[in-house]
Amino acid sequence: MQAISYRRAADVNAAIQAAQQPGAAFIGGGTNLLDLMKGGVAQPVTLIDITRIDALNRVDALPDGGLRIGALVRNSDAANHALVRARYPLLTQALLSGASAQLRNMATVGGNLMQRTRCGYFYDTAFVQCNKRSPGSGCAALDGHNRMHAILGASAQCVAVNPSDMSVALAALDATVQVSGPRGARSIPFAQFHRLPGDRPDLDTTLQAGELITSVDLPPSAFSEHAHYLKVRDRASYAFALVSVAAALQMDGRRVQTARIALGGVAHRPWRAEAAEQHLAGRTLSAATLREAASAALADARPLDGNAFKIPLAQRAIVRSVMLAAGQTGDFA
Repeated sequence: MQAISYRRAADVNAAIQAAQQPGAAFIGGGTNLLDLMKGGVAQPVTLIDITRIDALNRVDALPDGGLRIGALVRNSDAANHALVRARYPLLTQALLSGASAQLRNMATVGGNLMQRTRCGYFYDTAFVQCNKRSPGSGCAALDGHNRMHAILGASAQCVAVNPSDMSVALAALDATVQVSGPRGARSIPFAQFHRLPGDRPDLDTTLQAGELITSVDLPPSAFSEHAHYLKVRDRASYAFALVSVAAALQMDGRRVQTARIALGGVAHRPWRAEAAEQHLAGRTLSAATLREAASAALADARPLDGNAFKIPLAQRAIVRSVMLAAGQTGDFA
């Protein structure tokens, strides 16, 4: 087994400084990183423990009415925080859909953003063909077992999907990721944080070397009354989404003023369904309108041999989640 050194950072600056050495990795809850290390997928030389940085373990109201959630806030604490529940119920629902209660009690908000894609070929080093692990080696999933894989935004290099439920809600809510690094602090709009695979599927995010997530900022919410997170999976708990939908609406009676829709389980990053949002804006909800919006959201889908079922599944999930967000109980599917 490869020797690993361990360092505990007292503050953000100390963590960033320690991360400048080759092979360094930050560790918080460790719920994903330790799995990757056990399987030989991740091989850090130094682990930098950031769990004692109190400044990252806070939830604070922002002056503009938004909310700042520190990177070390546990998923369970974020989901159950009074301000999150009141202002961002979509985020609470998504967080409580993820993993198990035990994992939510350990996993952190920052770590959740950094989850690697959950492709079996990526996690099993016996499969040598994995461009995410070994760029240029190929993608075994393209002609292999790809039921769980991407139907949107994939490339010939990688068809894996982002596994995070939390991130789907954050995409719909237009969150911002705050990071600090050797070049200072910067803000990353959530839509620009996760990458599509392109020709570099080994890079899941746009973080630069040595950068540390410090918080996730949420803008003032107009969607506290009409929001729903729907997760379709093979079993009721501790399973990744086949398809998930985060839907948030501003309503005027039955008319949609503004819609925010993001999909999970379909792409290498949380997928913002802007075509569906535009189709719904300013229109009265009806079965025809919902079906048209769902069809627009999947217009560019390119399924693989094993996952064509995801297209109609995603369309029906969009219809159902928007209907539930609007508080309607009719059958529009």
